[in-house]
Amino acid sequence: MQVQKVNHHELFEQIYNYTPIGIALAAPTGQWMKVNPAFCRMTGFTGEELMKLSYRDLMHPEDCSKDLLYEAGMFESKSKECVYEKRYIKKNGEVLWCSFHVTLVSDEITFEPVYFIFHIMDITDRKLYERKLSRSEKILELIFENSQEVIFITNEKGEGQYCSPSAQHLLGYSPEEVISHHKSLVHPQDLESLRQIEMNSSHEMNLRIHHKNGYYIWFETTLKKIKQVGREQQIIAIGREISEGKINEVISAEAERIAKIGSWKWDIINNQITISDQVLEIFELARMHKRYRAKDVYKVMSSADVASLQEKIQGTEQGRPLVFEFKYVQSEDKVKYIHLRGIITYDKQHHPVELHGVLQDITEQKRIEFKLQESIERYTSLKKYNHDAIISFDMEGNIINANPAAVKMTGYRVPEMVSTSIGRFIGDSNLGLILRSHYELAEKKMNTVRHRDGHDTEVLTTLAPIIINNTNVGFYLIAKDITEQKNLLIAKETAERMNKAKSEFLAMMSHEIRTPMNGVIGMTDLLLDTPGLSPEQEEYIHIIKKSGDSLLAIINDILDFSKIESGKTELKNDPFDLKEIVTETLQIVKPLVREKKLDIRLHLDYAIPTLVYGDASRLKQVLINIIGNAVKFTPEGSVDVSVGVKDQFEEDVSLHFKVKDTGVGIPAEKRQQLFEPFYQLENFMTRKPQGTGLGLAISKKLIQLMHGDIWIEDSNEPGTTFIFTASLKLNNNDNEDATCAEHPLQMIQSTPLHILVAEDNEMNQLVLSRMIEKKGHCIDHVIDGEAAVEAVMRNAYDIVFMDVNMPRLDGLEATKVIKRSLSPEKSPYIIAVTANALRGDQERYLQAGMDDYISKPIKMETITEALEAYYIKKQSTPS
Repeated sequence: MQVQKVNHHELFEQIYNYTPIGIALAAPTGQWMKVNPAFCRMTGFTGEELMKLSYRDLMHPEDCSKDLLYEAGMFESKSKECVYEKRYIKKNGEVLWCSFHVTLVSDEITFEPVYFIFHIMDITDRKLYERKLSRSEKILELIFENSQEVIFITNEKGEGQYCSPSAQHLLGYSPEEVISHHKSLVHPQDLESLRQIEMNSSHEMNLRIHHKNGYYIWFETTLKKIKQVGREQQIIAIGREISEGKINEVISAEAERIAKIGSWKWDIINNQITISDQVLEIFELARMHKRYRAKDVYKVMSSADVASLQEKIQGTEQGRPLVFEFKYVQSEDKVKYIHLRGIITYDKQHHPVELHGVLQDITEQKRIEFKLQESIERYTSLKKYNHDAIISFDMEGNIINANPAAVKMTGYRVPEMVSTSIGRFIGDSNLGLILRSHYELAEKKMNTVRHRDGHDTEVLTTLAPIIINNTNVGFYLIAKDITEQKNLLIAKETAERMNKAKSEFLAMMSHEIRTPMNGVIGMTDLLLDTPGLSPEQEEYIHIIKKSGDSLLAIINDILDFSKIESGKTELKNDPFDLKEIVTETLQIVKPLVREKKLDIRLHLDYAIPTLVYGDASRLKQVLINIIGNAVKFTPEGSVDVSVGVKDQFEEDVSLHFKVKDTGVGIPAEKRQQLFEPFYQLENFMTRKPQGTGLGLAISKKLIQLMHGDIWIEDSNEPGTTFIFTASLKLNNNDNEDATCAEHPLQMIQSTPLHILVAEDNEMNQLVLSRMIEKKGHCIDHVIDGEAAVEAVMRNAYDIVFMDVNMPRLDGLEATKVIKRSLSPEKSPYIIAVTANALRGDQERYLQAGMDDYISKPIKMETITEALEAYYIKKQSTPS
C-alpha cells in the first residue's frame, strides 16, 4: 500500500485555524503580526482589528508591569520561553483571564529577536471559581475560628489535622494538644463505640471528652465524612457541649439502654402512642416518621397475648396496675421476653385519658429463671424418685424436709418429721458428732436408721452440706438401704465358699480315684506287654483295660464339665490339619462300626482349608462324642458325616459339621433335654444306662467356646441329624512359633537315661518304674520330697518323675529347692506326676520350676510322649 505524502504547510494551517487554543505572533515592538480564529473569539476582535493593535493595548492596566518584566527577561536571553497568567480587556470591556505560553524566536545568525509566539488559553471561569472558593474558605475560617463548638478534622487513618480554637476554652487544651493527643482524650467506652461506626453516612452520638482539669465533659457530636475530588478523604467532627438538663437526659437514656428499659405513653383519647428510642432498640426496629397506634403495638404480639393485654388494660380502669409479660418472636431461633408496666391518668371527670409506663427486655432474667426452674425440677425429681432416703435438717438438727424413700424407711409422714430432731432416727450421739463438725466420724458411725415400729434398717450414709450465700445452713442426710446388698454379699460369699469346696472336693476325688486307677490301668498295660499270655488271659486283661478306660472317661467327663461350667476352660490356638482330625475320629469308632456292620461315609468339602488354628483335641472330643453316639444308637443302616465351609473371611473360617444316622431317632419333646447335664440318651432309647450323661452337655459348651452352635435338624426321615458349627482361625494372631511339631519315635536315643522316681505310693511307684525300665532306662526310687532333693544333690539325673503330693516335703517345694540349688545346666528335667487334673494345676507346676506334667492314671504312651518331649528339648538346647 502506497503512503500518501503529507503537506506539512497545509496541515499546520488546519491546526492553526481549528484549534480551540489561541495562537498569535507578535513583533518585538508588540505589534500583532498574525492571530488565529480562536484568539479572535476570546477577545471579541476581528483579525483585521487586532492587526492594528499591539498586545500591550489589550493588557489590564494592573498587569502591565508584570508583562514588561517577562518581556525584559526574554530579551536579555534569560529565558527563551515564559509561562504566566494575566488579564486582557475584551472588545466589550469585560476582563479575560488568560494563561500564556510565550516563546521568543530569534535570528539564527544575528540572534536578534524576530517575533514572539503566543499560546493563549481562556481561564476566566477557573479564576472566578478560585476567587469564590477563596472567599468561602475565608468565611469558613472565620466560622471555625469563632465557633463555640469544638470542630475537629482527621484523615481516614484517624490522624488529627485541625482543631478549632474553641477547644482551649471548652477543654483547657490548645488546638495543637488536641490534635496530638485526641484519642486519649475520648472516654474509653466512647472510643470503642467510635471504632465500630462505619462512616458511610452522617452519625450523631454523645461523647465524653476529657478536660485538662481531670473530668469529662459531655458533647453532642456530629460526624461526617468529607469527600473532595483529588484530595484525601477527611472526617469532620463538630461537638457541642451538652447542657445540664441534656446531660441528665443522656444519662437517663444510657441507663435505659443498659437496663434495656424503654418508656412509652398512650394518649387514649387520640389513640396515639409515643415511645422512646430504647423501645425501638429492644424490638430492633427503625423509627418510622409516623404516629404510632395501638394496632402497631399489637403487631409484635401473638393473638393470645393481644387478648390478654387488652384484658389487663381494661383492668386498669378499675384501678388495677398494668403488669404484663409477653413473648416477642422475631424468628424461629430468636425470641425475646418483654415485661410491660404502666399506670393510668384520669381527667377531672375521672375519665381515663392517658396510660404511661415502661417496657423492659427481660430475656436474660427469663433464661436464668428457666435454668433455675429446670434445676429445681431436676432436684425435686431426683429427690422424689431417688431410692435412697434423703432428709434435710438445719444446724440445730431439726428436720426441714424428707423424700418418699425417707418416709418409707422411717415410717413417718413428712409433716410428722418436720421440726423434730433427726437424732430420733440416727441416734443423739451421732447427731452430736455432726453438730460438733465431726462429719467423717459421724458418717462412719451412722450405719442404721430407726423405724417407728422399733426395727433398724442397715444403711450406708453420706452427709452433704446445704450452702446458701456461702453460709452452711444445714445438711442433707443421704441414707442408702444396704439390706439387700448385704444379703447378696452373704449369698455371694456362700456361693464362693461352696464353689471352692466343690473344687477342693473334685481335686481330692480326682487324686483319690486316679491314684488306684493308675495301678489298674498301668498294671494292665504292663500285663499286656508280658510275653506268653494265653488268649483267654489277654481277653480278661482287655476287659479290665476297657473297664478302667470307661471309668477314666467318666472321671474325665465330670472334671471337664466342672471346668467348663465354672468358665475356667481355655481353648488352645495351635495349628492342625482339620481333615486329619475328622479322619482320625472315624478311625476311633471304626471297630464298633465293623462290629455292628454299619456303613459310615465321610463327605469333605473341597473348600476346607488344610491348615487351621484352634484346639484340635477339644474339636476331636466333640466329634468323637457326636459320631460315637450316632454309631452307638444306630442298630443297622448307616452314619453320614459331612464337613463344609459355612463362611470364610480373611482371618477366620466358620465350619459346618453334619452327622446323620438311620437309628431310632429322638422324639421332638426330648431334644432340648439332650444338652442338659446328666441326661442320658439310653433312658428312652435303649433302657441301658451307661456313662454320665454329660457328653452332649460338654460338647455344647465346647462348641459355644468355639463361637458356634449345635442343634438337631427337624426331619421326617428316620434317624437323627446333629448339626453344629465352629469358628477356627486361618492364622496365628498370637505371633508364636506354633508349628505342627512331630514327635517320631526314632528320636528316642539308644543311650539309657538315669531317672529318679519320687513317689510315696508303692503301687504307683512300681507301675511307673516298670514302664520306664521297659524303655531301657536306669531307675532310682525315693518316697518323699526331702529324699528326692538329697538324691539329686548326690547323683546326676537326666529326668525326675516327681509326684506332687508326698509327705515331709511335697513335689512343688522339692522342685523349688532343686532349681535354686543347681544351675540350669546341671538341673535335671523334672516331670510332675499328679492325680489332679483341674485347670490351673499345670500352670502352677510349671511356675514352680517343673518342666513337664503328666496326669494319672499313667499309660505307656504317656511315658513315651514325656521322654520324647525331653529329647526334643535337649536337642534344641545348645550344649
